[in-house]
Amino acid sequence: MRQSITIFAVALALAACGESGQEPQIADAVPAAVEPAAAVSTGTVEANTLNNLYWGDTHLHTSYSPDAYLMQNRSADPDTAYRYAKGYPVVHPYHKARIQIGTPLDFLVVSDHAEFMGVVPMVLQGDPRVSDTETGKRYLQMANEGREIEVFGELIAQVNKIVPADPNLNNPAINSSVWGEIMDAADRHDEPGKFTAFMGWEWSSTPQGQNLHRVLIMKGDRSNGETFIPFTSLDSDKPEDLWNWLEKTSMESGADFLAIPHNSNISGGLMFPLVDSFGEGVDKAYATQRMRWEPVVEMTQIKGDSETHPRLSPNDEFADFETYEHLIAAEGVEARSMFSDGFLGELSEADRAIIESQEKRIVENGDYVRTALLRGLVLDSRDRGNPYKFGMIGSTDSHTGMASAEEDNFHGKMAIDSTPGTKKEDIIPGTPGWDMGAAGLAAVWAPENTRDALFDAIKRKEVYATTGPRIQLRFFGGFDYQPADAAAKSIAQSGYAKGVAMGGDLSAAPAGKAPSFLIRAVKDPVGANLDRIQVIKGWLDDEGMPQERIYNIAMSDGRVVGADGTVPPVGNTVDIRTGNYTNDIGDPELAVVWSDPDFDANKASLYYVRVLQIPTPRHTLYDAIALNMPVEETGHPATIQERAYSSPIWYTP
Repeated sequence: MRQSITIFAVALALAACGESGQEPQIADAVPAAVEPAAAVSTGTVEANTLNNLYWGDTHLHTSYSPDAYLMQNRSADPDTAYRYAKGYPVVHPYHKARIQIGTPLDFLVVSDHAEFMGVVPMVLQGDPRVSDTETGKRYLQMANEGREIEVFGELIAQVNKIVPADPNLNNPAINSSVWGEIMDAADRHDEPGKFTAFMGWEWSSTPQGQNLHRVLIMKGDRSNGETFIPFTSLDSDKPEDLWNWLEKTSMESGADFLAIPHNSNISGGLMFPLVDSFGEGVDKAYATQRMRWEPVVEMTQIKGDSETHPRLSPNDEFADFETYEHLIAAEGVEARSMFSDGFLGELSEADRAIIESQEKRIVENGDYVRTALLRGLVLDSRDRGNPYKFGMIGSTDSHTGMASAEEDNFHGKMAIDSTPGTKKEDIIPGTPGWDMGAAGLAAVWAPENTRDALFDAIKRKEVYATTGPRIQLRFFGGFDYQPADAAAKSIAQSGYAKGVAMGGDLSAAPAGKAPSFLIRAVKDPVGANLDRIQVIKGWLDDEGMPQERIYNIAMSDGRVVGADGTVPPVGNTVDIRTGNYTNDIGDPELAVVWSDPDFDANKASLYYVRVLQIPTPRHTLYDAIALNMPVEETGHPATIQERAYSSPIWYTP
């Protein structure tokens, strides 16, 4: 293992990945002191003007979510979820073993589905408010016969607007009561300065199986939250109606809100569209309203990574990462076995065609965040505003009540797929547990660990995503950074003084100057070394068409960019027989000052950072070893390169 810390001061051209004819010019390495990775809560309310790093999960489901309960999470309620996140041992809801998170989180959002929130447990537990209804009696009988998956299918059909919503399951009095329980749990576990418990829920719009889900986070307390019942996709499945409700409710309740889209990768191109829900082209009003409520996107989680796709970024050698393309239509309503006897017969021929379709969908530009960021530049250049000027976070979307994003401590998407033996089975038809990834986490730079401070940091986009490891990442942009800034013990002082942090804006470059970026990445304190730092740039060419380029700007083990723009692989130390790896390759820290060699001061552009770890075992390798079977039978690779993604920095002429 390289014991030294590699600092690359890059002042001139670096070759982009996939391009030829460019020779990188790298200045001499500058020695640096290690900046400790502040990966855990400070435990104090004293504010740090240079910001602390806090780790959390903004997307976690408990037994109060109908799909979680039907998939055998019968006991991990909000209290259990908070206890697990804080580091306490808890009992797993399915296999009943004692489990514990590897490193506690600093914050958590319990975000149970607003649709049918808490209703399914009431049905199956015999609560007369719902179990005595016609629907409740039928669902209880189905559950007693072991047909919970069919109940789930019918609920998904209602959310997908294939069949009308059942009024027996959408009871405002029940919804209000359950929402109150969720808020009470958050208040019990919120400890300012030590642990933040946010109040939130998930709006689960899924028109014809295309995922438009948003997690809602409230800035406020119970006095604000008790003035409303969470908005659901049964109220409306249109994002514009959600934003209008947020505007109205914010004024009436005194609370503020964030809506965080997730799983754009299975949105059928609808998450980042060029037209709104009513078929009109997006305009400045749309862009302003969307950015008011949706400043960040959850771009990596258990159901796949939404950065980009090999078909959209063919020159990106790392684009094919945790690709997941199962529409929720396929997961929830496509298979006949999901439905009770005769249910399909109640559908129209058009709806039946949707359900029975097995055609593989086409990847759309509106499915992934990189193309969305580029779309934002295009729209802005045409005086229509930029609705996709968002920051990036990760979270789990776990339905077990356990915020587990660790490959070697992954407890599945659903409670029922939490063991090696059950992961090889389909959670729902066509989707085995091994298709799920152990991801992700939200990293927030904030002055203190409180609801207000974390909320405000997310809103200003000083956040980033990781696929699970706690990689510390600082990313600043300006015009005056020097190589010595990367060698400082703490880069934050010069970072903030000379420029803007991730999520910020640069404009009007001084004559003859290109933007320079100050970047430092530090490995997870208990994880794998780093492979490289990359900058992904997006801009518009002379014809106004979006372009992207990937720059390798800091590599471990003394590697350099070749004339063809590529970098030799870092290697792989994973022992396929045991699942062990070593840090004999890679570096524990990489830092760099990099200036864009292709900058045009007259063109709008954006930049974000991608940090790659050295290869480590995927959870499927651990399962294959445990089951004494070839890892190839899981349908997934033995190893992956975990990563971190910064929020972008934008340049406007």
